Amino acid sequence: MKSRRDFLKSAATGAALLGSRSRLGLAAMIQQQVSGASSRVVVARDAALGKPGAQLDEQRVLALLDRAMAAYTGREKPAEAWQKIVPKGKVIGLKINGLGGRGISTHAVLVQAISERLQQAGVPAGDIVVWDRNARDIEACGMTIATDAGRVRCYGSDVAGYEDGEEACGSARLRMSKILTRECGMVISLPILKDHEIAGLTFTMKNMYGVIDRPYLLHGGNCNPGVADLNAIPVVREKVSFTVGDALTSVYDGGPSFHPERLWYPGALIVGQDRVAVDTIALEMIERKRAEEGLPTVEAVGRPAHYIDTAADAAHRLGTNDPKRIHLMEI
Repeated sequence: MKSRRDFLKSAATGAALLGSRSRLGLAAMIQQQVSGASSRVVVARDAALGKPGAQLDEQRVLALLDRAMAAYTGREKPAEAWQKIVPKGKVIGLKINGLGGRGISTHAVLVQAISERLQQAGVPAGDIVVWDRNARDIEACGMTIATDAGRVRCYGSDVAGYEDGEEACGSARLRMSKILTRECGMVISLPILKDHEIAGLTFTMKNMYGVIDRPYLLHGGNCNPGVADLNAIPVVREKVSFTVGDALTSVYDGGPSFHPERLWYPGALIVGQDRVAVDTIALEMIERKRAEEGLPTVEAVGRPAHYIDTAADAAHRLGTNDPKRIHLMEI
């Protein structure tokens, strides 16, 4: 694992370099990341959204999303920014996370903002599917079940079902949600930033535990190599290709469940294509907050997020956790 000092030094360099590359198209960014040159991560913040107990302002969340996407794609117009991310003619899935219950789940206002911008980018409402494991998790995010073909749909794998056949994930055999395998051409991961009582961190890669039928099979060894193995399954690797991470609210200790005494309000979005780089930045944010609160690192308390290292290794090649190869832009 990289030290905090090394990370901060490299991140500062990456932020400076990123300014000269802010007009790169997505194709060029993909080629960079495949070749190992760099991985871009944008952290966009709005201090006005980081206030305890305040109801999130829809227009401020939308504006924050627009800033994040403009920084990532180099396109100022929101529709053009999203057109560089999503393919034409495909159903776009928005994989939310409501496992933590009300108070620490993907915010409905963010889901609505993304759905609005996707439609403006040319994605028909009926080609957007908001989904999670089941109705309980969806409702925890403040969403309601909707299956009408002519509107943005919202339902869980409890409605769509799982494949009969199993996928190999290390030593485990798991069934994948049909929403992922059959309905979506692309999935955008919308995790909520939290520490995790076993894995150390739950963010975009661990959000994929919500696409399988028996996630409990992958919790051994602090979810290592379970998280990395799951994300390396071809249908996950290929279809889940972008993250808009919800760090508007976070839990820095005691997660993944809701602990109001450990709530934190970063007022931020974390955007990127490289899932390993995104999780690397997310972990650093959690560790900074824990240090501010006088808490030891997640590794020091016996729940290291080593699955991030595993996801970056030569066997998995899911992205980079090397700060020198992460171009971090904080805006």
